Amino acid sequence: MDLSRLRNIGISAHIDSGKTTLSERILFYTGRIHRMQEVHDAQGGGATMDHMELERERGITITSAATQVEWGDATINLIDTPGHVDFTVEVERSLRVLDGAVLVLCAVGGVQAQSLTIDRQMRRYHVPRLAFINKMDRTGADPVKVVEQLRAKLSCDAQLMQLPIGREGSFAGVVDLIEQKAYYFDGDSGETVRTEAIPADMIGPAHTARQHLLEALSMYSDELLEKLLAEEEIPSELLYEVARSAVGQLEFTPVYLGAAYRNKGVQPLLDAVVELLPSPLDCRVTAFGNPKRGHAPDRLPDVPDSHEGPKELPLSPDPNLPTVAMAFKMVEDPYGTLTFMRLYQGRFVKGGTYFNQRTGRKERFSRIVRMHADQRADIEEAVAGDIVAVLGIDCASGDTYASQPNYCTLQNMFVPEPVIRMAIAPLVRDGADRLSKALHRFRREDPTLQVTTDEETGETILAGMGELHLDIYVERIRREYNVAVEVGAPKVNYREAPTQAAAFNTRHRKQTGGAGQYAHIVGRLDVLPEDAEESFLFEEHIVGGRIPKQYLPAIEKGFRSMLAKGPIARYPVVGLSVMIEDGSYHEVDSSDLAFQICAQTAMREAFPRTKPVLLEPVMKIEIECPSQFQGTVVGNLTARRGLVVATEVHGADARIEGEVPLAESFGYSTDLRSMTQGQGTFTLEFARYKRLPKSLEEEIIAERKKAVLAGAV
Repeated sequence: MDLSRLRNIGISAHIDSGKTTLSERILFYTGRIHRMQEVHDAQGGGATMDHMELERERGITITSAATQVEWGDATINLIDTPGHVDFTVEVERSLRVLDGAVLVLCAVGGVQAQSLTIDRQMRRYHVPRLAFINKMDRTGADPVKVVEQLRAKLSCDAQLMQLPIGREGSFAGVVDLIEQKAYYFDGDSGETVRTEAIPADMIGPAHTARQHLLEALSMYSDELLEKLLAEEEIPSELLYEVARSAVGQLEFTPVYLGAAYRNKGVQPLLDAVVELLPSPLDCRVTAFGNPKRGHAPDRLPDVPDSHEGPKELPLSPDPNLPTVAMAFKMVEDPYGTLTFMRLYQGRFVKGGTYFNQRTGRKERFSRIVRMHADQRADIEEAVAGDIVAVLGIDCASGDTYASQPNYCTLQNMFVPEPVIRMAIAPLVRDGADRLSKALHRFRREDPTLQVTTDEETGETILAGMGELHLDIYVERIRREYNVAVEVGAPKVNYREAPTQAAAFNTRHRKQTGGAGQYAHIVGRLDVLPEDAEESFLFEEHIVGGRIPKQYLPAIEKGFRSMLAKGPIARYPVVGLSVMIEDGSYHEVDSSDLAFQICAQTAMREAFPRTKPVLLEPVMKIEIECPSQFQGTVVGNLTARRGLVVATEVHGADARIEGEVPLAESFGYSTDLRSMTQGQGTFTLEFARYKRLPKSLEEEIIAERKKAVLAGAV
């Protein structure tokens, strides 16, 4: 494989922007499939990349799907990701291993709430991107407005690389500003790209737009700036070279236009992916080298041995160096566990053995496959830069594999905390084993799905990213494991937080004959600032050895063990700082256990004096509806303790941005449909925790105490 012609890309976007439809066209034009399917056509089989039955029924993408296509002399590994924020971990782990991405935007909706989340994820993993403004055939399509939103909301240098020929219903093709040609898409499926001269009525606007593009690109190249000032002819090769460099530095976002459903604009986008997005050779990847690893003859020579901690280890997409790969996704199917891997260095060989760097376990890769949605093809080996799947290995999402033990570890991926939970139980006793298997599998596959057992009630609790997230898993349990389940009403994950400082002076003394227990700590609990990175901070300012250093970890462990259930309503404690200032110990009777119990007692006695309050999760909501229903929708949002941040009206459509407490958002989809005659849509995304109103706080505390008592009985 020529790595310079390999592209690992993802397609990401806000819900209903047309990601999967675009993926389907890419598969068709690259010859991967011979008949295009539509997302909402469940009877016709549905889109290729939406291979789950639930995806085809609901017309949404739930899990990311991978495939490999050929475009000209280039190879593209393509991952189609979900748009719903409930499945955001699928986008997160896909972007973690990709070299580039296509951000799809609706020509009418523009930059929406989930677009901002995807932008943050792309920046977190330094993923260069192109933007594709889809649905240019829709009424109200305005690419100039979308580009302005890209600049304002995503703070990126977005520039149109094309102009539309016609708009809305008359959208016929695009004018390429670099090549200065017009492209039309003929044939039953737009498979024939016809190249023409720029239409006469567009020569002036195209010249102006090209000058604007050249001026923008000249900011990234002195050579281009000199040619522009000298009014010399500028070759296309130089423009592509400058654009590619600027895209790779995450400074420039080229914008392309099209209407995937109408089969227009997809082929030039594929050309741009190959021309402008980086190959594995262009990407700088580093791992954390293990300082204890010994000298190896094939080790990178410029990494010195060290006993001071992990050092950065630069990786190179060279198949002859030691193998380094990341397991970024697990899927279980009837044939076993399928683990998706991105190779950063070295190679995988069928039958070879590789070491899990987290567990140290050596595993044999008996089958290596290349994926096409849910289909697979066996391969003998895979080399650096590639994305493949391995069957039958036992690991966790984010694990690093290498050909040597204790070699290095790759940076892990970010996993957001769940915000909603509900109880789940089998309707009949004999379904308990199958339910347990299902939950074990789904928890391994999805890091944002948490499964716990409530100590008081013995109930199994599912926690996830939203109502849809949990609803999908409940439905999958029913279908895939044939288990009839009952679920409790969704519950909100509240938090307890202190509002003022409180001092403590706690002594733990116990004598039962023989060696006793003694510990004494003095300090204070305080409130962490809202922008603190951690939800708990432990510090000590002990002088003179009043408490030996060896007991400090036990004290911290004691405080941390009390954070899971606070004293108000047994919700997790956040925003707490603990400072140990003084104390004493006994030469014989003090121990780790004694100091741990002492810390627990201090927390139990002092935390109520911090006047703790309940915090509730607040969601960022974005609603789209016909403008005549705007007043009703805003009124309803306010009645739900919501806050309207911004409203925009574009023709007959209105967009409302705001915040609403998660507790007030349950069942909102039904209410919104009723208010807007079925035409309203909305998205929810976790924003922050904020203080609960006093009246509601008292109500929730009373309900919680009642539930705890009932569970104890």
